[in-house]
Amino acid sequence: MVLMCNILKPYPISLSYLRHMKKLILLFGILFSVKTVFGQGYKPVKIDNSVTISMPTGYTQKDTLGQHLYNATTNFGYMMAMAEPNAKNNKPLKKAKDLDNVFKDYVKGIQGQTPYSSAQNVRDTTVGTLKAKAFTLLIDDHSGSIQYKDFLLIYTTEATYTFVYGFPDIRKDMIKDEAKTYFGSIKLSSDLQRNDQYTDLHSSSSGLSTNNIIEISGGVLIVFIVIWVIFFRSRRNEFA
Repeated sequence: MVLMCNILKPYPISLSYLRHMKKLILLFGILFSVKTVFGQGYKPVKIDNSVTISMPTGYTQKDTLGQHLYNATTNFGYMMAMAEPNAKNNKPLKKAKDLDNVFKDYVKGIQGQTPYSSAQNVRDTTVGTLKAKAFTLLIDDHSGSIQYKDFLLIYTTEATYTFVYGFPDIRKDMIKDEAKTYFGSIKLSSDLQRNDQYTDLHSSSSGLSTNNIIEISGGVLIVFIVIWVIFFRSRRNEFA
């Protein structure tokens, strides 16, 4: 009888064990639901006559004053693609540095429109033949909920394209493949070339930035010091 009572007696469960099980249940729930999302597949979406991107089925579309906006939600985060026509009197940019300045203004503008945000990992990239700007917008209002938005910006004389993949901090280790699939699906029309961004195509290779000059100067100085040390030691050995 004593043995039977011991068997029927509830086994004490710690609070940490319950928390661990809760995380596992949440993770398995996400993984099973993701199977459904990927089962639906991605569908090519024509943003305009020049750009196409793939989004999950069930995306929404909104057109306002020539602006084309597409949104989709997954179990990991959400996707947004937008094509916004530039002003009709917009003049073509002349040099690559002019395009860089446009990108800088866009990054500052996006950060300025989002409270408690900071642009991180701002970098140059390419999509097809076009130059683009990529960065991550970190949003932290110190309430315990941190959000991320991965941006990819493409500028042409006719239109500006903005692609976003947003996700919460809790899922940042899960979104890599999905985000890569999303941004990697951007396709450009063969008619869209680098001269649709700026006219002086040789400007990208002409001139050096301040960082380039510092790096080159530092490299030359190091080489000079190494050569001088080797020469000095060899001369000292000769007279030893």
